[in-house]
Amino acid sequence: MRRRHVRACAAIEQVLFADESPWPPAAFHSELDLGGYYLVAVEGEEVLGYAGLAIMGKRGDHETSLHTIGVLPQHQGRGIGKALLRAVLAKADELAAPVFLEVRVDNEPALAMYAAHGFERLGVRRGYYQPSGADAYTMSRPAAATRSQEDIH
Repeated sequence: MRRRHVRACAAIEQVLFADESPWPPAAFHSELDLGGYYLVAVEGEEVLGYAGLAIMGKRGDHETSLHTIGVLPQHQGRGIGKALLRAVLAKADELAAPVFLEVRVDNEPALAMYAAHGFERLGVRRGYYQPSGADAYTMSRPAAATRSQEDIH
């Protein structure tokens, strides 16, 4: 993601998350300033979707959090979200870092996609999404090295 994409990503947030405090452009700029790993899917000049991975900790002891992911409704079902997710997960794997995220408990397509990519539910955050008060599952995916060790046993 480049700064020129921020306005389009914030507009997609408005479409997808209008009732859940969508990110304004300043939030995307802040994440870029903090060194987050943010990607966009584009077709021609149109931004179709985006994903953002926050990277915390120091080298050799990173932890990551999928902060946001979204695809314009008219482009959903084309594998764009999966491609974006796989790309940010590849970055987490490169860092040997676990990935955490929150997702609405009623977002069945997202829950299925995350489960298919190795995420497990850790718990529920009551009233996580505001202003609606919707609950979220906290989910995690172990670091690549941990997953490899689990495969051995």
